[in-house]
Amino acid sequence: MKMRVKAMFPPGHVRTPFYLRGKTGVVERTLGSFPNPEALAYGHKAEDQTLYRLRFTMAEIWGAAAENPDDTLDAEIYAHWLEPA
Repeated sequence: MKMRVKAMFPPGHVRTPFYLRGKTGVVERTLGSFPNPEALAYGHKAEDQTLYRLRFTMAEIWGAAAENPDDTLDAEIYAHWLEPA
C-alpha cells in the first residue's frame, strides 16, 4: 500500500523528517499502536497512534540528485502524518 507523508509544517516538536514530507513510500509493515510522542514531548495526554514503517526510494526523496536511485530508506512514521497516495 502506498502512503504519502503529509506536507505539514506545524511548529514545535515533530518526529517526521522534513525531507520526507510530501514524499510517497510503500508500507513495509505496521508496527502497532503507541502513545503519540509529539503530545508526550509537551506533557500532554497522548492518544494512541498507529506506527508504520515506510520504504522510500532515493529517487522519490532526492529526485535527479539521487546517486543510487533504486536504494531505499526506511522510516517509522505515525498515522496522523500519512495520507493515501
